[in-house]
Amino acid sequence: MKFKVLSSAIAALISTTPSVAETTITDLPAMVVSADFRPNEALNTPVSLTTIDSDIIDSRGAEHLEDILNLAPNVNFASGSSRGRYFQIRGMGLRSQFYEAPQNPSVGLIIDGIDFSRTGGAATLFDVEQVEILRGPQGTRFGTNALAGVISLQSKQASDELEIHVETGIAEYNTRSLGLAIGGPLIENKLLGRIAVHSHLSDGYIDNEFLGRDDTQNRDEITAKGHLKWLVHDDLTLDLNLIHLNIDNGYDAFNFDNSRNTITDEPGEDRLRTTAFALKSDWRASDAVQLQTAVTYSKADTFYSYDADWTYAGFPGGYIGAEAFERDRENYSFEIKALSNEGGRIWGDSTDWVVGLYYLNQDENTVITSPYTNVENNTYETDNTAIFTQFDTHLTEKLTLITGLRVEYFEADYKDSNNLKLDPSETLFGGKLGFNYQLTDAHLLYSSLSRGYKSGGVNNEDSLPTSKREFDTEFMWSLESGLKSSWLDGDLETSINLFYAIRKDAQVKSSIFAGGGTFIDSINNAGKSRNYGLETEADWLVNEKWRVFASLGLLKADFRDYDNPPNNLDIEGRRQAHAPAYQFNLGTEVYITPSLTFQTNIEGKDEFYFSDSHHEKSGSYAVVNASMQYRTGDWKFTLWGRNLFDKEYETRGYFFGNDPAIGYADSKYVQLGEPRVLGLNMSWDY
Repeated sequence: MKFKVLSSAIAALISTTPSVAETTITDLPAMVVSADFRPNEALNTPVSLTTIDSDIIDSRGAEHLEDILNLAPNVNFASGSSRGRYFQIRGMGLRSQFYEAPQNPSVGLIIDGIDFSRTGGAATLFDVEQVEILRGPQGTRFGTNALAGVISLQSKQASDELEIHVETGIAEYNTRSLGLAIGGPLIENKLLGRIAVHSHLSDGYIDNEFLGRDDTQNRDEITAKGHLKWLVHDDLTLDLNLIHLNIDNGYDAFNFDNSRNTITDEPGEDRLRTTAFALKSDWRASDAVQLQTAVTYSKADTFYSYDADWTYAGFPGGYIGAEAFERDRENYSFEIKALSNEGGRIWGDSTDWVVGLYYLNQDENTVITSPYTNVENNTYETDNTAIFTQFDTHLTEKLTLITGLRVEYFEADYKDSNNLKLDPSETLFGGKLGFNYQLTDAHLLYSSLSRGYKSGGVNNEDSLPTSKREFDTEFMWSLESGLKSSWLDGDLETSINLFYAIRKDAQVKSSIFAGGGTFIDSINNAGKSRNYGLETEADWLVNEKWRVFASLGLLKADFRDYDNPPNNLDIEGRRQAHAPAYQFNLGTEVYITPSLTFQTNIEGKDEFYFSDSHHEKSGSYAVVNASMQYRTGDWKFTLWGRNLFDKEYETRGYFFGNDPAIGYADSKYVQLGEPRVLGLNMSWDY
């Protein structure tokens, strides 16, 4: 689809639409957050939080979490794959995984209550009702996978009315999609169900000049979800969520001149096959106690490969071939928690409470095909057992004290083909002490001191000394204060949050280029680092026809005591990797008529270092997105464009020698972000 064709379609749509009509919006939407112990409106949730609803997802033509993450302040992602599937909050989070044994991520990824924290490619967005991004340690609720924060995706749930949603779309680069969701009562007032199936296909944005193909970075993604809600009786509900993903993407992103033209003869793959379920119960045992349980299971088989020398057989300078990483992951968990109801408050009817038990088993088997490593396969099994509790004590009508604690026992069992066997174990704890002060009904002031943690692990690089084969737990103290407000009779909502965090024994990935295409990858503990800054968001319904929204993130993240630079690179005092000093989003929504809405935004970020192992950086950038949405009856048509001015920007970068034309001298190589993409989506709802 050509740019001028879409431009003509937009112009024709505007010209055939009435110019004067009644308002289509009278209030800002009330976003309910479900990632905490109790559902609550976002404006009343005392944490730095961004919520992104299905309307925003639709307006951007978004297919994956990477398409919307720039809307959240101090949130970044890394590619190095077919999707940006490694996430960072406030400069903390994984950026890749190659030869290393499994790592505990700093950013948790939860989809319908199922932990996908090591499998970011699973974050597709069809039939997703809301994305919740919680910044800062969420140790009491989520434990070791939430040192920096949590990203939670909530799919649309079954309702007591018949709902049908059909959606199709086309876009540039031979992109097309088709989805169907059906939900409603299966047995009236007893059993509700919903099923959603979606296919997304695209040739991608790479031209392989050697093979004469433009689809070596293609996307072929199938998402299937199911939900059953059994209303057993008035006090007991059972929910079953099912997820199946079949992702068969190509990976062919890098070349010697940092363009979108490659010369590989063995383009890579980025595949994911996963099946998962969550069975949850909610039982109002009495007026005093609510009992909730959750059993989850997921099996994810991933295959990731790439042409290691980025060239073809016969290319001057030699030929190496492909590297491949096959990882099979199997997780299951169980959680039970008791929450107080209105009759169960303690300490003079002043305190709501929750207490619970959690168990998680993760088993990952890895097979590596590479000329660069002697570790051909490894297995890594971990068990996490935790108890947790939280008390919300209402000291006065306006002042609430929050105290939370989580104690977690972690143990692991690692084995590899070099006969290395390690079984680290430790007891971890985290929690929160906070105060919420309701200044007025429209203004919530909060402050908290939290302790987050991330368990240690194993380095499987056999060239490392014995003393470096294990790395220690990282933990973090974070002090935060914020104000959430509603102004102008609810037409303006604002939030501002200040944070200061000190990380002890920060887990830092080092990737040292040892020549001949060989890297030494390891995790090491830096002595101390600090991450502090600001996050603010505003949403203003200026009048019945005009809405303005904005966000800003400011971040200072550096190492104050870096005891172990394996490659003698001095980065003490330098910004941490993937931690831009600022991020922003400014947009507007214009309700031209009851049927026609125009939305545009500009979003961007400062330059950032690609790695803690070298000094190469991305460039700063800003991109413009826009959409025009037309509704008539049950139909909705959305013309959308991302990166309208075709800005080049980088989402992943490396620094090493791979080009024989310059004698394999160390150079900066980058993966470019999405170019300008224009598309048209059409949907029908019943």
